[in-house]
Amino acid sequence: MNLNDDNEQLVETIFRNGTLTVVGIVLSFSLGFLTQWANNPLPWNLIDAPSVLLLCAGIIWQIAALVGLLDQAALKKNVFEKANRRFVIGVILTTGGVFSAIVIDLAKLLLSPGA
Repeated sequence: MNLNDDNEQLVETIFRNGTLTVVGIVLSFSLGFLTQWANNPLPWNLIDAPSVLLLCAGIIWQIAALVGLLDQAALKKNVFEKANRRFVIGVILTTGGVFSAIVIDLAKLLLSPGA
């Protein structure tokens, strides 16, 4: 692969490295949240499935972004931007999973007979 094509815009290596750091940190927080939730002693119900699916889908998109950014071709602007879009989609999905888990837990508390 030739990164020095005249008509190919390149991303600065330092900028790419900073983006890699951010993606790695956010991915580790996402994985940590899923691990914490998996180790929760409260039983899971079928109503928790959308939250888990959103979290897992978001993590998969974040991993895809990390893999894309680790490739040497990510120095090309179009490849870098594609990986960034994957990361943003992953963050949105993960955030949706977290918020849906909070809403579901709150609904369980409010609608439980002992409330």
